[in-house]
Amino acid sequence: MGLFDRKKTNFYESQPLYTLGNSKTVLVVGLGNIGRDYAHNRHNIGFMAIDEYRQTHDLSDWVEKKDLQAYYSSGDVGSTRVILAKPTTMMNNSGDALQKLQQFYKIDDEDVVILYDELDVPYGSLRTRTGGGHAGHNGIKSLIAHSRGAFGRIRIGIGPKTHAQMDSADYVLQDFSEQQHGHLAKVLRQVCALVDERTVGPLPDQTINVVSES
Repeated sequence: MGLFDRKKTNFYESQPLYTLGNSKTVLVVGLGNIGRDYAHNRHNIGFMAIDEYRQTHDLSDWVEKKDLQAYYSSGDVGSTRVILAKPTTMMNNSGDALQKLQQFYKIDDEDVVILYDELDVPYGSLRTRTGGGHAGHNGIKSLIAHSRGAFGRIRIGIGPKTHAQMDSADYVLQDFSEQQHGHLAKVLRQVCALVDERTVGPLPDQTINVVSES
């Protein structure tokens, strides 16, 4: 697994790492729970990241597609058609929405990338890969049950638990700490840059440290 420290990455000012334009469609799905009570939870960082991508790339406003069980947005990034989705199923049933989206838009796993929280990854770090298991994440478990599991993944670190004895479900459903929230914009910008990379090729197995350890 590669290890990269990108201490000076500025998504808004730097040039793209790759030239976009493969005349294809990529489906980007952010995982989270619908509702105000969950909006700022650690478990909803997938939603936060995909909202950031939509805004910074000026894609269409979110529209609820009830038949697809998801909110939908789309637009062109270079010559690549990008479809964004936020399942309305709640996290643990995200696979229901993914299956419907893939069937409706005729998109294979290889052209899907999932943005989601990962408790086993330290906050401020991102890990990317294609395929793999669910590692106890119920949202990913549901996706794998409704697909071949060969989709790309951007795993956004939210760990470690501040108290080892705390139940994991309680931890992920808490909001970010004040210190973590101060770094959140930087983390989300780097996720957006990785999504841009994914529009032109598979995600490599790599770890990116966005926030340096203190």
